[in-house]
Amino acid sequence: MKKALLMIALSAVPTIALAAPSLAAVYIKYSNTDSQKHVMKVQMDGQSKEVTFEARTTGAATIQGSGKVATIETACGRVEVKDDTKIEIKNGCIKFP
Repeated sequence: MKKALLMIALSAVPTIALAAPSLAAVYIKYSNTDSQKHVMKVQMDGQSKEVTFEARTTGAATIQGSGKVATIETACGRVEVKDDTKIEIKNGCIKFP
């Protein structure tokens, strides 16, 4: 009886795990050398979002969505970032180290 219950439980685990929705986001590590924080518009999954980069700090920001790529609008134009990207912000512009 215990073996039958164990087999049922083990066969249900992959079904439940594979049925769960996969979550995604774009995680950005940043260094902002500007004396002001920047709130920038982001396009991801066809939706508009915002991301905040605090002033004179090194930190991280997460943009929630179902993809692994986001486009950030800066004072210097649009920049495409992927998950786990490292960026530098100077004069309101994003650069890659």
